[in-house]
Amino acid sequence: MKAGREEILSEIHKKIIGQREVINETLLTLFVGGNSLIIGVPGLAKTLLIQTMAQVLDLKFGRIQFTPDLMPSDITGTDIIQEDPKTGG
Repeated sequence: MKAGREEILSEIHKKIIGQREVINETLLTLFVGGNSLIIGVPGLAKTLLIQTMAQVLDLKFGRIQFTPDLMPSDITGTDIIQEDPKTGG
């Protein structure tokens, strides 16, 4: 497992210079099945880091650009419950 982790880190560090703590914590979060919210000013390679991790680990990458009017349902979707006319339920 350690050799695999080192190989992953080596591949990530080919594109990302520095940011070791962020990379380690993000990988740890991914491996334990958690969630992370990466916040920072523009230009810190946040998107590049996640794109690179997805590429190295052969995962799907998706990005949501947050705006002031973005609602949770815009991301998660909504359920529409329709009544069955025959049963009323």
